[in-house]
Amino acid sequence: MSVVLSETKGGVCTVTLNDVENRNSLSMLLLAELMDALDEAEADDTVRVIVLTNAGTVFCAGADLSQRSGRSEFDRPVRKVDAAELFARFGKSAKPYVGKINGHTVAGGMGIAAAMDYSVALDTAKMGFTEVRIGVAPAMISVLCLPKMRASDARAAFLRGNRFLAPEAERIGIINRAVAAEEIDAAVDEVVADLLAGSPGAIAASKQLLAKVPDMTMDDAFAWTGEFSASLFRTDEAKEGMAAFLEKRPASWIPQPDSGDI
Repeated sequence: MSVVLSETKGGVCTVTLNDVENRNSLSMLLLAELMDALDEAEADDTVRVIVLTNAGTVFCAGADLSQRSGRSEFDRPVRKVDAAELFARFGKSAKPYVGKINGHTVAGGMGIAAAMDYSVALDTAKMGFTEVRIGVAPAMISVLCLPKMRASDARAAFLRGNRFLAPEAERIGIINRAVAAEEIDAAVDEVVADLLAGSPGAIAASKQLLAKVPDMTMDDAFAWTGEFSASLFRTDEAKEGMAAFLEKRPASWIPQPDSGDI
C-alpha cells in the first residue's frame, strides 16, 4: 500500500501522507513517494493548487528514528531523497501549497508546516520542536522556521523542546490558522478558492517576490521589481485580468460552478 496518496479534482491536487502506522515519519519510502507525488502534481498543467494533508491523527512525526539510528533496513530500493530537497521545493515552486494539518506534528513536520504557503491546523493538534529531547537540534528546519519567528519565541521553542497546541504555533508564526475540527475543511476550501481566483502566472510571480526580495538591498529590489512589474503588465493574463475587471466579469482562469471545473 502506498504511504502517500494523491487525488486531483477541479484544479486542486490533494496529497495525503498515509503511513499511519509509522505516524507519517519522514522515512526513505515516504520521502520518495511524496517527492514523486509532488513532481507529478507540479508537471500537471491542470493542477493549480496543491494541498498537503494526512491520514490518521499525526500529520508528521519528523525523521524516522529507526532508520536514522541504523536499527532498521529497508527492504526494497526507493528514490533517494535528501530532506533538504523536500523542504526547499515548496518555496521554489511556481504553484501554491496549502497545508491541511489534520493532527499532531513535531520536529521535521514543523518544517513542512512552515514551508507551506498557507497552513491550517486543528486547534487540538500538539506541535513542537522536540529534537533536543533526543539529543539533536532542529537544524535544517530552522532555515524555514526562524524567518517566521521572533527571536524570543524561537529560543524558547528550540531550547525547551516542549509540545504546545496549534494556537501557540499560530501565535509564533509557524502556521497561519488554528481551527476546530468541524471548521478545518471550510477553512482550507476558503484559502483554495482565493488561490484559484488569482491567475497562475501572477501566483508564480508573487512567489518569486517572496523568495527574492527579502535578500536584496532596497535599491536592487526597486530596480528589479520595477522591471518585473512592467513585464507582468505585458502578459496575456494581465490583459485578461484588467479586461475582466473593467467588464465586471470573472477572469477566464476562475473556475465556474456550471462549467464542470469544480
